[in-house]
Order: sequence, then structure tokens, then C-alpha cells
Amino acid sequence: MYGNAPFLVPAFLDSIRAAWRQRFHRERGQPEEDRAVGRADVEALVATPVGDLALYERALTHRSMLRGRQDSHLASNERLEFLGDAVLGFVVGEHLYHHFSDKDEGFLTRLRAKLVNGQALARYADDIDLGAHVLMSENMAQSDGRDNPTILADAYEALIGALYLDLGLDAARDFIEQTALEEIDLAALARRHDNYKSLLLEYAQSLGWPQPVYRVASEEGPSHRKTFTVEVLLKGEAQGTGTANSKKKAEQRAAREALEHLKGNEQ
Repeated sequence: MYGNAPFLVPAFLDSIRAAWRQRFHRERGQPEEDRAVGRADVEALVATPVGDLALYERALTHRSMLRGRQDSHLASNERLEFLGDAVLGFVVGEHLYHHFSDKDEGFLTRLRAKLVNGQALARYADDIDLGAHVLMSENMAQSDGRDNPTILADAYEALIGALYLDLGLDAARDFIEQTALEEIDLAALARRHDNYKSLLLEYAQSLGWPQPVYRVASEEGPSHRKTFTVEVLLKGEAQGTGTANSKKKAEQRAAREALEHLKGNEQ
């Protein structure tokens, strides 16, 4: 239906890149020597010379640095995170499209989800020690913010967004390949079963038990940044708990904990 669409998308992305850069430059203005992020540190992170240092400072600024400012969504890395997420999804999708030329859409979608979920992104960020470079409040840092998986994942995506705006799609693609794709056995990852809810259901059915029941134990945080804690019950008893920024992720984590607990008791 779309013919050569996979090869036309980069041109479309480049067509919007200029508009993003134009808006960003209306928001900046601080001299490079006064910036809190050093050029050498940034270039070591992304393994390439960079141009616009202001972009990378924005990418590394957590919103806790701007608490009390009404424009914190503009001055923090949240907008670059949004853009980086889109670029990451495209690059990973393109890579899988070519690497698995005989696989259908469902397979590619499931494998991409394994590569770009929050846990995976936090791992990529940790591998390059990204947390040490994130600008955050002292309270956040003292609360293990530099090891917080959500903060790490968001900063990783924001860094991709900065690279894309500064150096273009090829530079963003190189960074993603070096940090997320080159060291992963994609075939082994594709075989790995990560749907713990399905595994737990199969386990319960094998024992003749009723289906697992998931319930939200608590919700914390503002409406746009909620954290959910979910319990999974088997035969009316809580067997696992999971916490995440979405109910679906929390349910998966609860199911995983329940499986580990139940199978551990078998040994």
C-alpha cells in the first residue's frame, strides 16, 4: 500500500527537523561557557563531536531542577524525550524491518517493544553511565535519582532527540545502533517470552486454579506522571506485586513476581 514508505520516512523526518530547531533556538540564549554541561562530557557520551551544546544541556535537564517554574515542560528534557521516542521507534523499526525480512508485522512489533520499553532504555543509559550526567535537584540525587530507571530512560530518549536536531538522523541512528542494537542477540531476544501475564495464566490453568485477578493497590503522583502498584491474586491470595508508570506494566511485574514466588516454592 505504501510502496517505498520505509525509505521515504527519513526525508519526512528531516522536513520537520528544521521546525523543531527553529523553535528551540527561540527558547535558548545562554553562552556556552556558562552552561552546566561540558562539551567534552557530551561528546564522550555520544561518541562524536557535537554542534549545539544547548540542545544537550536541555536533554540532560530533569524537571526537578526547575521545580516551581510554570514553563518547566519547556526548559526540562520532556519535549526532547518526546521527539527522541519517535526517532528511536523509527530507527529500531527500520533496523528490524531489514534484519528480519521474512517476519510479519506482529513479530516485528513485539520485538520492537522489547527493545524500546522503559527497562531496556534504562539499561542502555546505565551502560554509558548517563545518570552521572543528568542535571537534577539535590533532593532527587539523594533519593537515588541517578539510578532511577524512569529518569534514565527519559534522558536516553531526550539525548536521541538532541542528536537528531543537532546532527541529523544518521547521527541518531549511529548512537542507537552503538548503544542499543549492536550488543544484543536479536534472535535470542525474539525467542524470549516476556508476557508474564500469559505465563501466569497458563501456570494457573495447569493446576486447575481460577484465572489470576489483578487489582490496583495504590496510585501515586500527578495525573500525567502516575505510578501504579498492582497486586495479583491467585485463589484469593496476593502472590505478587508490581509498580510501574502504567497499569499494564505494573501487572506484568506483578505476574513475574508471582511466577518466581510460586515456582520457587516448588523447589
